[in-house]
Amino acid sequence: MPKPFPRIGRRRGLQGTAAGVVVLGLLLWWLLPLGEAPPSGTITFSTGTLRGVYQEYGVRLRTAFAKDMPDLKVRLLTSDGSQENVARVATGRADFTIAAADAVETYEVNHGPGAAGLRGVARLYDDYVQLVVPSDSHIRSVSDLRGKRVSVGPPESGVRLIAERVLRTAGIDPETDIRPMGDGIGTAPDRLRRGELDAFFWSGGLPTDGLRRLAEKFAFRFVPIEAELVARLHAEGGATRYYRATNMPESAYPSVQKGATVPTIAVSNVLMTRKDMDPRLTEWVTRTVIKSRDGIGAHVHSAQLVDLRTAIYTDPLALHEGARRYYRSVKP
Repeated sequence: MPKPFPRIGRRRGLQGTAAGVVVLGLLLWWLLPLGEAPPSGTITFSTGTLRGVYQEYGVRLRTAFAKDMPDLKVRLLTSDGSQENVARVATGRADFTIAAADAVETYEVNHGPGAAGLRGVARLYDDYVQLVVPSDSHIRSVSDLRGKRVSVGPPESGVRLIAERVLRTAGIDPETDIRPMGDGIGTAPDRLRRGELDAFFWSGGLPTDGLRRLAEKFAFRFVPIEAELVARLHAEGGATRYYRATNMPESAYPSVQKGATVPTIAVSNVLMTRKDMDPRLTEWVTRTVIKSRDGIGAHVHSAQLVDLRTAIYTDPLALHEGARRYYRSVKP
């Protein structure tokens, strides 16, 4: 008769199972994206003005960071916008931020403090210049702004940079030919509604919450920034090479545009940091930004446009080493 198989004792079986679990655990640890525990500590993220896309995106990105890096504390700072954001990161007052490419280039060209240490993490989405007037306004073009009360954005904002360039290209001195105001998206809509402004410039992702709210209680429209003017602006070179003529899609603000597109300017946004930022932390940050696109995009429409295929193009900034590691890890 054949010999019976030897019986495996309960203790021995449990030991074998435990060993298998350990091996499996080590294998899973090795296969994890980074093979190590999430980073911890504290970082400062400079966002933007209240009711603007930078601010909303930053708030939701902090929530995404908390899921992936629960021991990482993220401190958010509001700001005037791109110009202030770039300066904050360059000088160490913030660790990460979002800024428009033209503002980054301007800071570098002007040899701002710490400019050489700036690095890109991801190209995100495009900002659209939005020139807003009451629906019954006689202003039909940029040249019609002469003599009007016009908000060109806060002093250190990206919109101020673009608005002043647009005005000069249209033959309008932004200091003497208009009555310039410094409102951002947090205050300009209500001031327009109260009749304290004739027009205001805004540059942001589509749609911007401050304008969606305004559309619910006030009739306004967008003044076109024609392609011919954008071409002249682009031809100036330097930072203006990041401007391109485009059309704001009719879906941005349906109740305002009523099926019509609006000629305007677009400029790309870059998530950025400094060269001395920890590569491991930056790699995790990059991964979360890409991975959280759909979740954030359900609330911040612009986030839906973050694309792994284009995120690597952070011009005018060279990629941070940590971001480079992430993109290499997911390269087909």
